[in-house]
Amino acid sequence: MSAPSRAAIVAAARRWIGTPYLHQASLRGVGCDCLGLVRGVWRDTIGAEPESPAPYSPDWAEAGRVETLARAGEKYFDPVNPEAFGEGDVLLFRWRAGVPAKHLAIASSASTMIHAHDGAEVCEVAITPWWRRKLAYAFSFPGVV
Repeated sequence: MSAPSRAAIVAAARRWIGTPYLHQASLRGVGCDCLGLVRGVWRDTIGAEPESPAPYSPDWAEAGRVETLARAGEKYFDPVNPEAFGEGDVLLFRWRAGVPAKHLAIASSASTMIHAHDGAEVCEVAITPWWRRKLAYAFSFPGVV
């Protein structure tokens, strides 16, 4: 596959809206977590995943203290300035200072994002000031400009 457009990434992410939250899953309409959503959009727009994630617990970031998602983002995506992310970019949030960033979303515009979170389903929400304060990293899918 060639590099997807930003609009294609957002359209793919929107097809996941309503998918129930399921830890470690990545199956549209069946279940996914935030990483599973990004993995699914990758498969829908890029093709086969470059690697499968190792099993992880809900508290993996607090237990490990390693920026696992940020390092994977740097390996497979193109880093962008978190203050200048665009439609279709992957956003990575840090819940609090001193712990690794562990929540992913896909920007659907400069003010909205699509994400999966525990106890709910994939949804599109506003990127409020609270979210902006938590934003630690942003990445573009490979080849997207």
